[in-house]
Amino acid sequence: MENPLLVVLNLALAYLLGAIPTGYWCGKMLKGIDIREHGSKNMGATNVLRVLGKGPGSAVLAIDILKGVIPVTLFANVLGLNDPLVLVLTGVAAVAGHNWTVFLNFKGGKGVATSLGVLIGLAIQIPGIRPVLFLTIASWAAVFFLFGYVSLASIIASVVLPVLMVVYNAPFPIIAMSMLLCVFIVLRHRTNISRLIKGRENRIKLW
Repeated sequence: MENPLLVVLNLALAYLLGAIPTGYWCGKMLKGIDIREHGSKNMGATNVLRVLGKGPGSAVLAIDILKGVIPVTLFANVLGLNDPLVLVLTGVAAVAGHNWTVFLNFKGGKGVATSLGVLIGLAIQIPGIRPVLFLTIASWAAVFFLFGYVSLASIIASVVLPVLMVVYNAPFPIIAMSMLLCVFIVLRHRTNISRLIKGRENRIKLW
């Protein structure tokens, strides 16, 4: 049985790392702007790319992914935690930190990149779900390259994730987590869904 104090410490660290408002701080440092007042008014990597350019957008994406990877791998390993349920709770804490950051009055991003980071971290720890990681990324890429909508690709990938977890017989806590992340992502994309239905969602131009 895992040490409860270490579990609590791990969850707190995961939340705080996830809560780092990367896009917001990037906008402040590079141009002195609140990224939430520009573009789509979201502080995720896609809006940073639109407002600040490819370099800052790529940096924010990478850091937001690492905010999910590091707690599930580095923090858990250092603290000697390897129970699947603890790893799942760690991942959820990191995503919750990103979505409801203490640094911005509990208002944050949509959690897609950090959720991907959590999935990467879990795949590192649990080899059996690595096909799920690859197929989820493939589903995102297929939708994005076909339609050009980051939001639609993220929503579809989030729905595909729990289905793949079931197909690949992932441990129940991980299946439950994938369902929860799906709910998080779909709910955080409510305005995008509305714009998609109305044909007003912005595409990313690939060329």
